[in-house]
Amino acid sequence: MDTDNKTWVREFILLGLSSDWDTQISLFIFFLIMYMVTVLGNFLIILLIRLDSRLHTPMYFFLTNLSIVDVSYATSIVPQMLAHFLAAHKAIPFVSCAAQLFFSLGLGGIEFVLLAVMAYDRYVAVCNPLRYSVIMHGGLCTRLAITSWVSGSVNSLIQTVITFQLPMCTNKYIDHISCEILAVIRLACVDISSNEIAIMVSSIVLLMTPFCLVLLSYIQIISTILKIQSTEGRKKAFHTCASHLTVVVLCYGMTIFTYIQPHSSPSVLQEKLISVFYAILMPVLNPMIYSVRNKEVKGAWQKLLGQLSVLTSKLAT
Repeated sequence: MDTDNKTWVREFILLGLSSDWDTQISLFIFFLIMYMVTVLGNFLIILLIRLDSRLHTPMYFFLTNLSIVDVSYATSIVPQMLAHFLAAHKAIPFVSCAAQLFFSLGLGGIEFVLLAVMAYDRYVAVCNPLRYSVIMHGGLCTRLAITSWVSGSVNSLIQTVITFQLPMCTNKYIDHISCEILAVIRLACVDISSNEIAIMVSSIVLLMTPFCLVLLSYIQIISTILKIQSTEGRKKAFHTCASHLTVVVLCYGMTIFTYIQPHSSPSVLQEKLISVFYAILMPVLNPMIYSVRNKEVKGAWQKLLGQLSVLTSKLAT
C-alpha cells in the first residue's frame, strides 16, 4: 500500500460484546453491579488492613497494592464499557484509546510482578520463618513494590508507543470491549510481525519470568511443607499460601494462553471473554478469596464487625 494512503485515524469504534439493545441493557446492569462490588470489596480490604494492626505485615502490604491495582485495572476498562452499552455511537478518541491501552496493559503487568513478589514473601514465611521479619523488612518490601509498579509501567509505555505508531489507514473498528493490544494491532495496514515479536518478548519478560519465579517458590514451599512432621503444621503452612496460590492459578492461566503465542491466539470471542474475566471477575474474586480462605482476614472482619456492633449499641442507647 502506498505511503500516501497510510493515514491516522482520529477515533476508534469498539464493537463490544453485543449489538442487541436488550442484551446491552442487561450487560450494563450486570457489569455495573460487578464494578460497584469490585470497588467496595477492594476498598474494604484496604481499609481493614489499615485499621487492624495485626495485618500490618509484608503479605498484607502487598495485598493492599494488589487491591489498588485491581480497582485501577477495572476502572481503566469498565466505565468506558458501561458508557458504550448506552450509546448508539460507540467511539473512543485516539488519545483515549492509547491511554486505555497504557493503563490496562501496565496494571496487568504490575499485577503479575506483584504476584511473584507475594510468592517470594510466602516462600520466606514457610521456608525461613525464624528470619522472616529480618528478611522481609520494610525497606525491601517498599523496593519490591516500587519495582512491580515501575516494570509494569515501563513495559506498557514501550508497547503503547510501538502500537500507536502503526498506520491504521481507514481501519477504525476494534472488535473488542476495549483498546486491547492484540485487537489494536490487527487494524494496521502494514506488516505487524515485529509488533507480535515485541509482544512475545514482553510477555516472556513480564509474564513468564514472574511465573517461573512463582513456580520455583512454590516448589520450595511444597518441598518444605512435605518435610513437616505434624499434620497440623502442614495444614497451617498450606493455609498460609492457599489464598495466594488460588489467585496465581486464576491470574496467570488465561493470560499465558492469550499472549504467549500471538500467531495461534484464541478467537475474538475468547479474547473478549478473557478480557471480561480480568476486568470484571478477577477484581471481584481477589477480595473474596483473601477473605474466605484467610483466617487472619476473617478474624479481622469479625473484630471490626464486633466493634461496629458495640458502637451501634452505644449510639442507640
